[in-house]
Amino acid sequence: MNITESADATIPGHNGRIRDVCREARKMLEGARGSHAWDHTLRVYRLCERIGPLENADMEVLRIAALLHDVGRGEQDASGGRVCHAEQGAVLAEPLVKSLSLAPKKEENVLHCIRSHRFRSAHRPESIEAKVLFDADKLDAIGAVGIARAYLFAGEVGARLHNPGNRIENTRSYSREDTGYREYRRKLCRIRERILTPTGRSLADERHAFMESFFNRFIEEYEGKR
Repeated sequence: MNITESADATIPGHNGRIRDVCREARKMLEGARGSHAWDHTLRVYRLCERIGPLENADMEVLRIAALLHDVGRGEQDASGGRVCHAEQGAVLAEPLVKSLSLAPKKEENVLHCIRSHRFRSAHRPESIEAKVLFDADKLDAIGAVGIARAYLFAGEVGARLHNPGNRIENTRSYSREDTGYREYRRKLCRIRERILTPTGRSLADERHAFMESFFNRFIEEYEGKR
């Protein structure tokens, strides 16, 4: 599925409802940091297009939720992680979702998908659409892209390349200690076991193996062993 990244953010081949959501979602993400900006949404959308049909998902619900899933990210970043972007995203997305004239069950499902997509969340994905979105979002956090995003985020918060002097459990997120390797140890290495759909798991296995190999090599090179 090819979503254009042009200024009008249209989606060729899809109905006006999806194109309108795409346009509004992009506007809502204008202030997001690069690690969670519009290109992340596009990658998650493409993964949903790949996984959704194989898992018998309602693709209209899934497409809308994928486009809107991170619209609360700017508020989480501005708060230094105190605001949950998934919960806030559902709040911010609700007026737009209600304007789409969806059936009530579809409307609630879209908001549930947004609310439950976060790795660290009290809201568990229940619908198949929420599970697919959760998996797509997590797949973009591992593998080659996931490694790149971890270091991009570390740069955004002013972190060091590596922080071997401090134990991982004693370090803080959104700080100079929030390195790419810390993110791998605290979260990324556990993502594969949290994937919810069979299709997502098959994709996660390969991405996890690549990421694990990279970080093993990273530590060896950092310590001068390779």
